[in-house]
Amino acid sequence: MNDTYLRSGIFLAPFQNLEINPTLALERDMELLEHLDRLNYHEAWIGEHHSGGFEIIACPEMFIAGAAGRTRHIRLGTGVVSLPYHHPFVLADRMVQLDHMTRGRAMFGVGPGALIHDAKKMGIDPSQQRRRMDESLDAVVRLLRGETVTRKTDWFTLEAARLQLPGYTRPHMEMAVAASRSPVGALASGKYGIGMLSIGGTSPQAMERHASNWGLYEETARANGHVPDRKNWRIVGMVHIAETREKARENVKFGLDSFCSYFRDVATFPILPPDVADPLQFLVESGTACVGTPEDAIAYFERLLEGAGGFGVMCELAHNWADWPNTKRHYELMAHYVHPHFQQSFEPRRHSYDFAAEHHVEFVGQANAAVQAEIDKLAARRAERAKRSAVD
Repeated sequence: MNDTYLRSGIFLAPFQNLEINPTLALERDMELLEHLDRLNYHEAWIGEHHSGGFEIIACPEMFIAGAAGRTRHIRLGTGVVSLPYHHPFVLADRMVQLDHMTRGRAMFGVGPGALIHDAKKMGIDPSQQRRRMDESLDAVVRLLRGETVTRKTDWFTLEAARLQLPGYTRPHMEMAVAASRSPVGALASGKYGIGMLSIGGTSPQAMERHASNWGLYEETARANGHVPDRKNWRIVGMVHIAETREKARENVKFGLDSFCSYFRDVATFPILPPDVADPLQFLVESGTACVGTPEDAIAYFERLLEGAGGFGVMCELAHNWADWPNTKRHYELMAHYVHPHFQQSFEPRRHSYDFAAEHHVEFVGQANAAVQAEIDKLAARRAERAKRSAVD
């Protein structure tokens, strides 16, 4: 077992079946965050999407503000805000407000935008999204640091711009950049010394890309005067567990086909080849997903740790493959049996138990001797009182 302490989290795009009432779907996502808060999950990242019909949260900041009032502990991040879609000054100002409203529980995840059809609807050339992300991120980071920024690009202008509020979190709220297939995310996060959120599958080939991106991150961070820290690296995996493998596989029949259809028909990010006859078998056998028991989930994340060389957060994709009761049960099993394995929660208790068990006979003897000593003392006092009474 790796001795690295892993925090727990989810990446909530979200993925909602087209047949589900959208109002109730959003409420269900909110209830999920409340459930995770009770289960001691450390964080949740909420996505931004504007088309495609499946990922229906358009404003993660608004969702986080609502969730903050219904949760107590869990940290809530934008996962991610698509920087090319927003003026950097207004966006930075909103995030600082959210930092205050959540008393520092908000995190700021950014990226170029994953859905081409989102960009097209705003008249943005997809080939320019990553360049725009870099330009915006530079401005946003400087603004969050309290700097006065003047900059003009072909899509935004800043004239002596400075935020009117300092952040609640100092020096500024935690940030992360999404990284998948291209090196852009690793370069951007390394340049500013902020976290990296790896979203690109967990097959052995995907893990090689993640490890390569981390190497690029380390190189870029050091070149810019930052100290790389794997605690700030999140890797997103796909997991569903139940009490048995058979039950887990039965559970995912509820929503797996719709999820796969979305990635075949709409999403521009590949999850599985179009000619796969059995999506579940492919996802499990390729290492892209884990569908099984808590023990299987432990083995899955152990493999990711080994393939990556270490990271800070095991982040689950909230895929909605199972119905609501079985989804809640999945997270309960993760919290009760999988997270403690990676957080050394069991070891002190086991050590204490084993120590007591090893000395059980000795301790029972000492306890019995102590009790008997008190019984003997009481008997002696009574005998002494009886003797005095007889003399009197």
